Amino acid sequence: MSASLIDGKALAARIREGVARRAAALREKGRPPKLACLLIGDDPASISYAGSQQKHAEGVGIDYELRCLPSDCDMPTALSAVDALNVDTNVSGIIIQMPVPKPLDGFALQQRIAASKDVEGVGAANLGLLAMGRDALAPCTAAAAFACCKASGVDMTGKESVVVGRSVIVGKPLAMLLLGANATVTQCHTRTRDLAAHTRRAELLFVAAGVPELIGAEHVGEGAIVIDVGTHRVDAADGKKKTVGDVKFDEVAAIASQITPVPGGVGPVTVAMLLENTVAAAARAAH
Repeated sequence: MSASLIDGKALAARIREGVARRAAALREKGRPPKLACLLIGDDPASISYAGSQQKHAEGVGIDYELRCLPSDCDMPTALSAVDALNVDTNVSGIIIQMPVPKPLDGFALQQRIAASKDVEGVGAANLGLLAMGRDALAPCTAAAAFACCKASGVDMTGKESVVVGRSVIVGKPLAMLLLGANATVTQCHTRTRDLAAHTRRAELLFVAAGVPELIGAEHVGEGAIVIDVGTHRVDAADGKKKTVGDVKFDEVAAIASQITPVPGGVGPVTVAMLLENTVAAAARAAH
């Protein structure tokens, strides 16, 4: 068997089209969606990422604002900046660019974001709502992995689903999303004994362990749908770098029925889900 690819780029494009329509409708009502990013310090990678966020947001009709603080700002100043965004009625969603400079507490800053504007889904309130099966702004990568599985066309009801990974922003919320779709969920991690015994049972296998090429052919049952959340830059045989996921793609693609590639799978959809959450937050605020 040779697995068919779940095309994350095509799925992301479809999501962006829907976001653009909703953003335009909100703008017509005088409530344009707006994403605000708080950037502390001058880390080049963070600055580049903020520029990418702006490009993607404006590409679907979402306004974007970058608010900057110096790297030597103190915690009260940073918290005040978050508070100012919380009360700004023009701002629909808030991102704090991570990591923040030491000794600032990035976790505390993220928890300060109002739940209604927490478009990355990193706050306790949204995670709690998700666990309760209520309407929530789900963490973007978890939502992206779930969307990739939905795009496969599978009915998740009752399906044996295994999530490898237990992070707060991917593994745990992904398990909650699957439970909400009536899947039967087993949660594993890098310390699970006999990992392959669990993963081979999976009809739906999600891998978000953060370990390059952890999952090989011996871990996968015939015909499984495999969603690879990992992205790593590793040394290639020719001495150059290559991008791989948490799954040994060639091995697993020979066994699975459908699989996400790396790159081009969950990654593009994650960005689209941030835009989806932003326009959803704006729509709620407009009512």
